[in-house]
Amino acid sequence: MVGWLYEQLQNLGLSAGGAVIVVRGVAFIGVLITAWIANLLARRFMVRAVHFLVSRTETDWDDVLIGRGFFHEAAHLAPAVVVYLSAPLFGSAQGLAERLTLVYVVAIVLRAFGRLTEGALDLYNRTEISREKPLRGYVQILQIALWIVGMIFMVSTLLERDPWGLLTGLGAMSAVLLLVFRDSILGFVASVQLFTNNMVRLGDWIEVPAYAADGDVIDISLHTVKVQNFDKTISTIPTHALVTGTFRNWRGMKEAGGRRIKRAVFVDIGTIRFCDEELLDRFERYAEISEYIRKKRAELSEGAEGDPPINRRRLTNIGTFRIYIEAYLKRHPMIARDMTLIVRQLAPCERGLPIEIYCFSRDTVWANYEALQADIFDHILAIAPDFELGVYQQPSSNDLSRLLTSRAASGQPA
Repeated sequence: MVGWLYEQLQNLGLSAGGAVIVVRGVAFIGVLITAWIANLLARRFMVRAVHFLVSRTETDWDDVLIGRGFFHEAAHLAPAVVVYLSAPLFGSAQGLAERLTLVYVVAIVLRAFGRLTEGALDLYNRTEISREKPLRGYVQILQIALWIVGMIFMVSTLLERDPWGLLTGLGAMSAVLLLVFRDSILGFVASVQLFTNNMVRLGDWIEVPAYAADGDVIDISLHTVKVQNFDKTISTIPTHALVTGTFRNWRGMKEAGGRRIKRAVFVDIGTIRFCDEELLDRFERYAEISEYIRKKRAELSEGAEGDPPINRRRLTNIGTFRIYIEAYLKRHPMIARDMTLIVRQLAPCERGLPIEIYCFSRDTVWANYEALQADIFDHILAIAPDFELGVYQQPSSNDLSRLLTSRAASGQPA
């Protein structure tokens, strides 16, 4: 065909050099048109046929490859094959055409392999173990390494030089490469440490104060860790920052099955007093402490007859209140009995005497935990007057207004 066209052009009186140029131009245009048609056929017919066949299978991996566009990327090889096979038509430019085609093929293979690895990662992320051992960072390292090797091969192909010679020359550029890939190197080392030490998993609730992050880990990659905060914003944290800095991981709380409740009620010190018999009689009717009151009354009554009150051991309303709270918590079905449970007094302060409740909820879900904590303190605040105890609250303007009104009504000076 080429020879026939060359002869016809010479018969028309065209010089040999001009005929060669025209023939090569026609061949070039013909190759481009053929490559375009091959690309069209591969994308519109072959890829659709593959998609149709894949939709008929019951496996998941091929569906993932479709979703990641693997077959679309692979279809780009069709025009490359046409150009490479047609390279002899370009005459002296055959070598350049073949080298450019090989560079294009390497780039397409690398892109297709990237889609393949992303699809494999999608399948891995569907497994339960992926939450404990995320592999996105390692996949990204593999992709970067392959692209580096591929670029070396492409440059060596274009320059017609040995790839090993280029690799030897890269030794002198190591400092520049370290600077360029500094974040990638730091991220890779940090990913290895996170993976090896099991520091962070997908779905973990972490707090990173330095980055104002407080929420669930939704992605772990080579360079960043994404945290969805509880206000639905996204915080992006450098991977190496989790290793070089500090953060809190709440996974241990979830695995332990108990979430800590640590809160204090401030009792007005002016309402603390000894219990008299009438008050003890009332306490003895409370199911939580009835047995305790009976034992204590029997214990304290032994050998106490005739002693003045100052020399006797007596119960106080604050001590009994503390025992009541502890018994109430021990009987509560949502409080973990196999974990620490303490009701203790802290040092008195300007707001009164703190009675701290330290225990663990069986339910670690945030909403349920807060509801349980509110129910417990609702009960404690409501039962405190039964022990003739007042809960401290700083005076407000309404309190001062009522005090002034009361004084004025009684004829007392303000």
